[in-house]
Amino acid sequence: MSSAPDVHAARSIRLLALAAFVSGANLRIADPLVPVLAGHFSASVSAAGAVVSGFTLGYALFQIVHGPLGDRIGKLRAVTIGMFIAAAASLACAAASGLVHLSVARFLTGMGAAAVIPLSLAFIGDNVGYERRQLVLGRFMASTLSGQMLGPLIAGALSELLSWRMVFVSMAALFAVVGLLLVPGARATQAIVSGPRTHPLRQYLQLARDPWVRVVVFTVAIEGFLFYGTFAYLGAYLEARFGLNYFLIGLVIAGFSVGGIGYSASVKWLVPRLRERGLTLGGGVALFACFAGIALAPGWIAAVPFFVASGFAFYMLHNTLQTRATEMAPKTRGAAVSFFAFCLFAGQAAGAAAFGQALAALGFVPVILGSGLGLLVLAWWFGARLARHRAPMQAV
Repeated sequence: MSSAPDVHAARSIRLLALAAFVSGANLRIADPLVPVLAGHFSASVSAAGAVVSGFTLGYALFQIVHGPLGDRIGKLRAVTIGMFIAAAASLACAAASGLVHLSVARFLTGMGAAAVIPLSLAFIGDNVGYERRQLVLGRFMASTLSGQMLGPLIAGALSELLSWRMVFVSMAALFAVVGLLLVPGARATQAIVSGPRTHPLRQYLQLARDPWVRVVVFTVAIEGFLFYGTFAYLGAYLEARFGLNYFLIGLVIAGFSVGGIGYSASVKWLVPRLRERGLTLGGGVALFACFAGIALAPGWIAAVPFFVASGFAFYMLHNTLQTRATEMAPKTRGAAVSFFAFCLFAGQAAGAAAFGQALAALGFVPVILGSGLGLLVLAWWFGARLARHRAPMQAV
């Protein structure tokens, strides 16, 4: 494998970045629509919230389905199919006659969109040499973060100017257009699988038996548990401590995405200087500092830089984990990266449940500080194992 992708692969990676933007936008696009939908369907806000959870559930569950499928039929093909499924489901959202239908359609949208990120990362792993992979992955994730940041703004503007149904029509059009652009590359690529085909469950069991795979997926699961489990409650913390309205809370929390995009812009400079272990340890130290700053800030304006820096720090650690995940099992890279993504989501879900209980017992400040300390310890632990595990330069 050459260190840089060929022309066709480079074009496909750019299109996958567009797909990641659309997928990222859909992760957050229903958030500002919840009160609108509650009013339209004469339902409670909690009932309308099923539209958000429906997408998230479909997105999380189908991570582990798309990986083996991508290994079998080709990663670009599987992403293209997922984009068309999401396009059709988004049209069904626009035509929904009730919240139940809308929630089911959002589940199907999440099912299709779930193919994009893990299989895009695996495709990059197939086509970019290891020494450049962290750079390419860092830039690629900027597309997802941009979508997550702009998705709520797009949804809010369209629902205000036109209607909530036009939000989903617009998403359907974006899914379909990017899917059509991916078709030529999808037709030209083949699945990268060697050896006999195995049942997906057996593939995941084989992955779980590998000691290094266990290290990587355990780390990302605990990262999701600590970081996203706490981050889910930072909006409530800002409201409880500083009395912010929802608009300001949204702006402050969006600082995380700004910081993540800042990391993507800096990755070309950071990677050769800090290397993987330096990024891991630096990210852990910075995350602890950010969580401490958020917990102890005397005012909400003072907390804003820490929210921005937390996005930068998180991707210092997470991008290193992603890069290693793309090389856990090169022959079944789609399944390996999907396993990685599933563990991240599982950790996030468990963290949100656990920290909800912890907050009731301890309060915000001890929980936020404890999570920051936990992330520092996790980064040190993984960094120590990185030092003993040689980077897979045979992929270069």
